[in-house]
Amino acid sequence: MKNDAGPEVAPPEVRGAAPAGFERDQISQNIEAVLDFYAREEQKISRSQRILERISSFIGQPVFLGIILLFVALWMLANDALRQTTGGEFDPPPFHWLQGIIGLAALLATFVILSKQNRLAKLEEQRAHLDLKVTLLTEQKAAKLIDLLEELRRDLPNVRDRHDPEATALQQPMNPELVLAALDERSETEESIKPLAVNSPGGAAAE
Repeated sequence: MKNDAGPEVAPPEVRGAAPAGFERDQISQNIEAVLDFYAREEQKISRSQRILERISSFIGQPVFLGIILLFVALWMLANDALRQTTGGEFDPPPFHWLQGIIGLAALLATFVILSKQNRLAKLEEQRAHLDLKVTLLTEQKAAKLIDLLEELRRDLPNVRDRHDPEATALQQPMNPELVLAALDERSETEESIKPLAVNSPGGAAAE
């Protein structure tokens, strides 16, 4: 017996299951790619760099400031107690030894913090390059989609064909070399304008 009910139609939840699952797979792949990137960068860190970054993390905590203040207070109290008991001082005011120790500690702390900042700056530069590549790839995909839409518009008989100069311009993918050259030219122009703005009467008045 022939079934005239027509083709079976999947329920909405079944039809939407495949796109939803594909979207979740794409999100998972993107997250895994980002995590793999950070994992690779973490593996590149040497043992000495890890020690420096742990010290840098400790320096950035409020407890480190408390330790410095406690050390200074104990130094001054010990110096005053020694003066009262023996009449002598191991570091009389203005506490040259204490100033030297604090200055050396500040120098070492600066080196540790700059070491971490340099690594993070390199990581940020890599991320910026990756963002630029993704942006250029997205622009190329958008140009391809516009090209396909324009081709579809020309082929459809029920759509009036017309010339769209804006769409024609957007069909052309962006040249990365021209973009970088334009950015460099703009940076050079801004650098050349800065001295003129500072030396101008308005710039001098603003200072």
